[in-house]
Amino acid sequence: MADNGVRGDGAAEREKDPEYLLTLERGLTVLRSFNQQRPEMQLSEVAAATGLSPAVARRCLNTLVALGYVGRHGRRFLLRPEVLVFGSAYLASMNLEQVVTPHLQSLRDETGDSASMATLSGPDILYLVHVSTNRHIRLGASVGTRYPAHATSLGKVLLAFEPEKLLEDYLATATLHRFTERTLTNREELTARLLRVRELGYDSALDELDYGIVSVAVPVRDKDGNVCASINCSTSTTRISQDELVRTRLPLLRRAARDIELSLQQWPFLMHSLARG
Repeated sequence: MADNGVRGDGAAEREKDPEYLLTLERGLTVLRSFNQQRPEMQLSEVAAATGLSPAVARRCLNTLVALGYVGRHGRRFLLRPEVLVFGSAYLASMNLEQVVTPHLQSLRDETGDSASMATLSGPDILYLVHVSTNRHIRLGASVGTRYPAHATSLGKVLLAFEPEKLLEDYLATATLHRFTERTLTNREELTARLLRVRELGYDSALDELDYGIVSVAVPVRDKDGNVCASINCSTSTTRISQDELVRTRLPLLRRAARDIELSLQQWPFLMHSLARG
């Protein structure tokens, strides 16, 4: 199958589990195949994007159309607004706005930088909370935005503290796209960088995802000390140098991370939701 972010090395084992619904996996794979580059697709394109046979892709699409999650425009399929129910249900039930956003807003107000919280989703980071500034940043971010983990400070912090087996799997299989001349695409160099992040407890990225962006990120841990998310400050290189950003923002980020960790202890279901495993 194509790399769609759902299947992995344990796919064969999962399919042997009598409690595992392969049809549900296939339907979710179809939903996940739509993105900014593929907002509309014909049946053959959906099959190619998911690695499913045309017959299976057609049955999934027809079911999703009947349920209201996918629409038709001529011979092309596209997502319908109903899919937002899934994301909004998570945000509402986990109380992220109440638990995390105030800490990131304080960070933004104190620094003038954008502040974000993310977790890992396959080879990418997934933004859970984002507090922006009025300053123009080349790459926009909002809740649900995804970027490749290897090109971001948030991602490298999360990767650095992954269990060894998961990190080995990532380094062996992830596609390390080059976005700028500073993007780390050499696996040995990335491994060394992640070891350094684990040692220092933070990462700073300069012009790695796009030119003109500098950021610094730190981990957020659960009550057992496991890294469950990361937070960062991000701004333009015209405002501040990388060295100055690290020097001035790192203490503030670490304080915010501790405050978020204390808040998470008051909302155990959110902490359980963020737990890796």
